[in-house]
Formats: sequence, structure tokens, C-alpha cells
Amino acid sequence: MFTRSESRRDVLLLENGDRLSRAEFERRYAAMPEDTKAELVEGVVYMASPLRIRSHGEPHGDITGWLWTYKTMTPGVVLGIEPTVRLDLENEPQPDAVLLVPGRQAVIDADDYIEGAPELIAEIAASSVAIDLHDKKRAYRRNQVQEYIVWRTLEGQLDWFVLEADDYQAQRPDEQGIVRSRIFPGLWLAVSALLAGDMVTVLSVLQQGVNSSEHQAFMRSLHPLNF
Repeated sequence: MFTRSESRRDVLLLENGDRLSRAEFERRYAAMPEDTKAELVEGVVYMASPLRIRSHGEPHGDITGWLWTYKTMTPGVVLGIEPTVRLDLENEPQPDAVLLVPGRQAVIDADDYIEGAPELIAEIAASSVAIDLHDKKRAYRRNQVQEYIVWRTLEGQLDWFVLEADDYQAQRPDEQGIVRSRIFPGLWLAVSALLAGDMVTVLSVLQQGVNSSEHQAFMRSLHPLNF
């Protein structure tokens, strides 16, 4: 069980770069101070660095606002911000944001953690871009995360990968500059507007998505007795 009840004096603390099993990672993580943030990616421990506002904090807030707005209009969808995800025996990341329908791919286990692969994961990548586009991407692909968004804030670029035939393919904006989720109908993103910080346009385009017939069909699939 992943708790913080074990005596810290009896457990080696986590160190950046440790190579651990998931069980040992959880045991050591439970003994760390409450404000510790660490991830296990492909069996390697990564400790969080201080986060800057322009390159991480503000973009994280913007993408959270976009996803939260979609979640409020799509009952049955769960949005998590930096949740622990028990992905597999070598990976226990804390993605910046996840979107899932519990029971479709991942479940919320008895300890209140996500077990399995959420359908969509988003990461804000500044100093972490090498990890996010390599080791994490490989782990997410192997575990069947269907859509993976990486916002490379220092480069002013956003990658939206879709899993096709067990590999990630980059999804490009259409002629209107919009990327439309294939897994969450109605989740539309005006990419250039997001990169420019134009959240009014981002949310306006999202509203068009949730007003679409595709989103209504998705809602019927989630709540067949209500339609």
C-alpha cells in the first residue's frame, strides 16, 4: 500500500537517478517529506525541479483550464492534475494532466490512485523535454495511452500524438488551425491561440467542439439512459 506511515528512519530516501522497482519506489516515496514530487519513468527516479512561471506554471494553468472546461461539459470524464499513475511495474509518473473515463482503459484503485493508462496525457515540457519526448513517450506508447500532448514551451511548439498501430503519429492542425481529439469527441484545440495565450479563442473553439454532433453522440455513449 502506498502510504506515508512507514518510519522515515527505516527507509532509504529517494535520490534523483535511482533505479528501482515500482514497489521499492512507492516504499521510499512514502517516507519522503509531504511536498516531495518524484516520478518513476522506465525504472529511473526523477525528482522535480523548481518550476518557473512563464515556461511551466502559466502554460500548465492554461491547458488545465481548457481540459477542465471540457470536463465540466462532459459528465463521466475525469480530469486529474499531477496524479500518480500506476502505469506498469517500471513506471509511476505524475503527468501534468490526464483525462480518462474510469473503466475504459484505466481504473481508480482502492488506494485512490490511477491504475493503468489514461486515454489522454498532457505534459508541459521546458527543462523536461528530453524525458517527455523520449522515455515517457516510450512508456506511454507501450501502455496504450491513446493521445499524448507535449507543450514544448521554450520552443513555442505543441505536439499532439495519436496512437496508431502501436506507434505515435503526430496529429496536425486542420486548415482552421484546430486539432480535434479522436478519443474525446468535442475536445478541440486552437493550437496557435493556445501558444499565444489567447484563451478567449481557445475556449470559444472548445465550445464549438462541445456543441458538435460528435460530442452529443459521445455523451449518449456515456449516459445511454439519459438520451
